[in-house]
Amino acid sequence: MDKFKEIRPIALGLAIKDNKLLVSEGYDKVKKQTFYRCLGGGIEFLEKSEDTLKREFLEEINVNIIVNDFLGISENIFTYNGKKAHELVLYYNISISDKDFKDEYVVIDDHGQSKAVWIDINEFKNKSKILYPEEVFKYL
Repeated sequence: MDKFKEIRPIALGLAIKDNKLLVSEGYDKVKKQTFYRCLGGGIEFLEKSEDTLKREFLEEINVNIIVNDFLGISENIFTYNGKKAHELVLYYNISISDKDFKDEYVVIDDHGQSKAVWIDINEFKNKSKILYPEEVFKYL
């Protein structure tokens, strides 16, 4: 699937601990903008969205998660690095066990290596840091 030519279904997991949200850091080269996004990824054909989250967290940060409540769905049309994209985003509340808790994780995905960190939700709400997609605020 070409994520810049088709509508892409994805699942994102909202891991919240002590009013902090686990997010991966991204950078848009065209906008020259650092942003954050909850972890997750594309739902594969015949894969349940809950299973997508489990697979993505295991692949990206080597952590087994517990998928809790389904929070909702949103449609996200955006531009990233100068390319337009369109997603249907399924949001879930997820848990990470204390034994797997770290202040920072190394994320390995299709784009290479980055990091995931816990950031106070108020930093996103007061706009000192950018969180995408904006619809995620409905579930925080």
